[in-house]
Amino acid sequence: MIGAARRLLTWAAPILLAGCVSASVQLPPAPLAWGQAVPVETAPVPLDPADPTATAIGAFRYAGGIAITSTATSRLHGLSDLVVASGSRITSVSDDGADLFTATMTFDATGRLAGLAEVGLRPLTEADGGPFTAKSRSDAEGLSFLSNGDMLVSFEREHRIWRYPASGDPRPVPVPMPPVPMTSNDGMEGLAATADGSGYWVGVEPGSIWFCRLEVSCEPVEGLPVPPLGYRLSGLTTGPAGELVILHHSFIPAIGSRIILTVVRSPREGQTVLGRLAMGPSTTVDNFEGVAVAPRPNGDWRLYLLSDDNFNPSQRTLLLAFDWTPPK
Repeated sequence: MIGAARRLLTWAAPILLAGCVSASVQLPPAPLAWGQAVPVETAPVPLDPADPTATAIGAFRYAGGIAITSTATSRLHGLSDLVVASGSRITSVSDDGADLFTATMTFDATGRLAGLAEVGLRPLTEADGGPFTAKSRSDAEGLSFLSNGDMLVSFEREHRIWRYPASGDPRPVPVPMPPVPMTSNDGMEGLAATADGSGYWVGVEPGSIWFCRLEVSCEPVEGLPVPPLGYRLSGLTTGPAGELVILHHSFIPAIGSRIILTVVRSPREGQTVLGRLAMGPSTTVDNFEGVAVAPRPNGDWRLYLLSDDNFNPSQRTLLLAFDWTPPK
């Protein structure tokens, strides 16, 4: 969710980005013209700014992190969800203009996250295949891909889930969404398709989680972790064996941002919590809304967290990586 002013989206072609190194910067005043190259700066961030030697939070081992900025465009902000493919290719959506962000992560000699390459930014399209022209229509919050390559995007304000065909047809089609009342800014923050193609998970910001099937319906799933007091659901993803990863976020001005990430085995029945990662203001934490899992060859997981900077100079777009060994 963001409170940024409405920005008209009139893009019709991809904008390519590249870059390396960053610090806190003022937001550029306007979008870049079509087709111009946009430098993207990245800078490493520690797990604990007060303790550079910190390497883990419980069983979750820090595998590097970066802050992402650009001094050349106002489009590279508000990233609200995250998908990782082939171990390094990331896709995200922006909640102000429905931009689609793509990049390839780069790693250092030890395998830690080090930067981004092959970065791109392009607009999503309206139901008729044309550009979005209203914030109430373009507030994209959740992102996932079906097993056939089709892309699912959830929107809030005008709540809906759209399926963008992998064929390249720019006209999305609606798919089932939870039949539950949602206020304007309390929508479907979490979206995660199952690897076997049987359906997709939807998480609504107050905390309910639903399992949906294409062209059928959505049903609530009981027994899953609910947001603690002061927290809201901000992201979902799935693990390699069908586990459900639930991200809860809290922001209290006097305290700052906090998150709780929970991994649940057999999420539809017989739920078992396998692991939990909690981060507070003493760590490098912000408005994390995107979460993704990349399985490692040795059976470990690499978990990625992406934050939405709300188009606010006092917040950051952070991409953090953690390695975790699931219990047997």
